[in-house]
Amino acid sequence: MNGVGTLIYILMTKGKAPAYLGSSFAYISPATVVIAGTGLGYAYALGGFVVTGALFCVVALIIKFCGTKWIDVILPPAAMGAVIALIGLELAKNAAEMGGLVLHGDYTKIDPRNVIVFLITLCVAVFGSVLFKKFLSVIPILIAIIVGYVAANCFGLVEWGKVAAAPVFAIPQFQLAKFDWHAISVILPATLVVVSEHIGHQIVTGKIIGRDLIKNPGLHRTLMGDGLSTMLSGLVGSVPTTTYGENIGVMAMTGVYSVWVIGGTAVISIIISFFGKVSAVIQEIPQPVMGGVSFLLYGMIATSGIRLLVEQKVDYSRSRNLAMTSVILVTGLSGAFIQINEVKLSGMSLGACVAMLMGIIFWAIDKFHAANDYDDEPQEEAEADSPIVASESANSSK
Repeated sequence: MNGVGTLIYILMTKGKAPAYLGSSFAYISPATVVIAGTGLGYAYALGGFVVTGALFCVVALIIKFCGTKWIDVILPPAAMGAVIALIGLELAKNAAEMGGLVLHGDYTKIDPRNVIVFLITLCVAVFGSVLFKKFLSVIPILIAIIVGYVAANCFGLVEWGKVAAAPVFAIPQFQLAKFDWHAISVILPATLVVVSEHIGHQIVTGKIIGRDLIKNPGLHRTLMGDGLSTMLSGLVGSVPTTTYGENIGVMAMTGVYSVWVIGGTAVISIIISFFGKVSAVIQEIPQPVMGGVSFLLYGMIATSGIRLLVEQKVDYSRSRNLAMTSVILVTGLSGAFIQINEVKLSGMSLGACVAMLMGIIFWAIDKFHAANDYDDEPQEEAEADSPIVASESANSSK
């Protein structure tokens, strides 16, 4: 459903927001509780996914009629840049684990083969992005994956048995959703995490492509596209979808932002789903290979957050900016978490919540003129720091 969801997203955003939708990991924990903990089964988890998508659509409608200026309040530049950086930094450990650099689970001893394949893939991706020219300059990630795949095969890390056992043609399996209020109540709170992530993705993507996606096509359209995709996925037996951080990293690296390219990729993914052999080859890409490319892509997402802080000229001589960025980054990277029933807030999601809370508190402090540096910076100058206000000013001057 990722390909279908991406096409829905492109249509809803009028082809103005480049993004590829993939499976959201935020729902794994609550869905597991519904399936295993309550005994209701996967069909009822699907019902929760459908309602989650509907909630996305409701939020989109609220934003359409209420606007997006509230984002400047809850996510000022000092917070926004930190949250965006957390999107990449939080995923850094996953890249290291896939690359075989970190011990985890059954992986109790570093395998030199994994490390070598990881390094080969990473080096091809890095130096390819710097040295490749013309057409090759836009596909360094694909070339890195192919080279890494070949290297992994040479080291015996590819299991061809699963590819051989896969059918040539395969029909995707569908399952209808069922609804239960308890299952819905377990899954629905995770929507807060995904909405926060979605806003962060739109902001960082806008910075990469040089266009404010919050304004054009509008946050309400991107949320609506994501919500409709999630609803359809749940109705036919698939998991919720979300904009993928990996895709953001690829755009930052290659400079290719074409919605036509992403739409073509979505169509190809739909076609591939009917070819069992091809799907199996893709599924068997060794973890060290994906770790190698992810290592670079996640870093680029984090760098985009730092780039926002630089471009917005966040003044770290001001205590509020220094405190806000510091607390958000440490919250997201410290491993701290908050458990609310079956919903766990940690990493970027917890950091985003802390960012919003601090943003509201500092906004209230400004309203009462209580900050010790209030006289040092007029309110007009503070508002000019906002990327959204700056975008509106630029548009009005044209």
